[in-house]
Amino acid sequence: MDLLQNFPLWASITAILFAQIVKIPIQYIASRKLDAGLAFSTGGMPSSHSAAVTALSTAVGIEHGFNSSIFAIAAVFTIIVMFDSTGVRRQTGEQAIMLNILLNDFHRFVNEAREWSSKEQFQKREELKELLGHKPIEVFFGGLTGILLTTLLHTLIN
Repeated sequence: MDLLQNFPLWASITAILFAQIVKIPIQYIASRKLDAGLAFSTGGMPSSHSAAVTALSTAVGIEHGFNSSIFAIAAVFTIIVMFDSTGVRRQTGEQAIMLNILLNDFHRFVNEAREWSSKEQFQKREELKELLGHKPIEVFFGGLTGILLTTLLHTLIN
């Protein structure tokens, strides 16, 4: 039952769910394309990773004090996750784009050399996932989402 009373945990889970769901209307407004699959994907606006870790840090700070050791741990964890979202994961997505271009060029060559279309579907390649990391603005708004949502939840609960 203590798990049900864990405000930092539930604030983080709520931030993840909110950020994932809000990606759908934001993408629709930006592109006029409705893609419900965004709710289950990585990348996009806002960053659910950033929302989750900032919600966690904010909730820990509210419960244990912003000068506590546990808040320091949560804050450093938050910084690392947000930095990774804009760094390593974003670069991996950029590399996936280039690899997909190379794969497309290779397959075009194969098509010209022989009848690629006659192969079974399982024999054809699957594209690498390109939307892995986040732009800095996506991380910023993910973090802001986590902080604001946690503050609102704390106000509503208490």
